[in-house]
Amino acid sequence: MRRSISLDVKNRIDEVLQNVEDYSKEGLKQSLKNLNIQYRDLEDILIRSDTAGKPYYRKLLFKNDCLELLVMDWSELECSPHDHGQSYGWIQVIKGTAKNTVYEMKGDQFPIELLTELQEEGKLFFAPHKGIHKMAVSKDSNLVTLHLYSPPITGMKVFDLEKCAACIVSDDCGAWWPDDQTQKVKEIKLRKN
Repeated sequence: MRRSISLDVKNRIDEVLQNVEDYSKEGLKQSLKNLNIQYRDLEDILIRSDTAGKPYYRKLLFKNDCLELLVMDWSELECSPHDHGQSYGWIQVIKGTAKNTVYEMKGDQFPIELLTELQEEGKLFFAPHKGIHKMAVSKDSNLVTLHLYSPPITGMKVFDLEKCAACIVSDDCGAWWPDDQTQKVKEIKLRKN
């Protein structure tokens, strides 16, 4: 199995994202649409069996000082509730159906679940600055998502609702409570509401 995307797709990603001038919510959405990424463009780099007990396998497709583009191939596990540090962006469902749960949090209080929405194949949905959510596969389908963030994510906060705690994770950690202590930048105790 090949572990890189085709040169044509790589060139398309580079051409679109290196020329982004509008980093607003709508500008990022249009940039993601302009990429016109389809499942067939990504299937050679997706290695579902390599999730290693995590919610997803992720691969960085593009990164500069202002943007990052990631693809995620989901396992049957849901990710932990998390924010995106100082970033915001768009998530596109490339294949399958995503279950997206949104939370509200005030100060250092415990996040409260607000709503859960199903996001069908082809849909784009916004991940706001300081927004907290978790995602999972829905309807026993394979789920592949594309994520475009500005700026690149750093300082992501992951929540463990059972421990009533959060931690800021290193940039190489996904949206899960880290097993590797070196991926925990800072642990935070939360207050129950």
